[in-house]
Amino acid sequence: MLFQDRFEAGRFLASKLSHLANRPDTVVLALPRGGVPVGFEVAKALNVPMDVFVVRKLGVPGYEELAMGAIASGGTRVLNEDLVRTAGIPDEVIDSVTAEEERELERRERDYRGGQPPIDVQGRTVILVDDGLATGSSMRVAALALKNKKPSQIVVAVPVAAPATCAEFESEVDQVICAVTPEPFLAVGQWYRDFSQTSDEEVRDLLRRAASFPTPRAA
Repeated sequence: MLFQDRFEAGRFLASKLSHLANRPDTVVLALPRGGVPVGFEVAKALNVPMDVFVVRKLGVPGYEELAMGAIASGGTRVLNEDLVRTAGIPDEVIDSVTAEEERELERRERDYRGGQPPIDVQGRTVILVDDGLATGSSMRVAALALKNKKPSQIVVAVPVAAPATCAEFESEVDQVICAVTPEPFLAVGQWYRDFSQTSDEEVRDLLRRAASFPTPRAA
């Protein structure tokens, strides 16, 4: 199955989440940047609030697309210990990459929200959305960071995922919705006709439009 773009993928994903529609204690948190168009369509269809949850991948120097871990808002860091050990990546390299990505994470936090505070997720059902799961490193650090904010439950939801990665999350969060789990799975982008990069301006625009969605209320 090929999605035309992230918006179509979001509408398809929303059809798998109808049991969470119109719930005043539910909020969608989208991982920028590619998860934001998906999350926008999910939040719109479910009639629930939306915000971003900023996560940055820690790429291996020289092979930046290969994730050795990820960081999220609040100082949470998750490392792929097997990769770090096998590749022999020293601590000082990990710390250097982390510091660089922390600066970018803080910039995006300021830029996307325009000074507005993040939605308080304590006691709420959080639907954590991205455009797909390959290794799952970004989603994993997001889920771990969210647990520190004490939501009532965390639902990981993506349009497409590697079957093994989807299965791994079953033991890490309260619910996992992977709309499509094709095999073989090489990369998220192969399941989209248009997988062009989502820009910062698109993220800001979608967040402005999402401001008209319902205001979150505590459970």
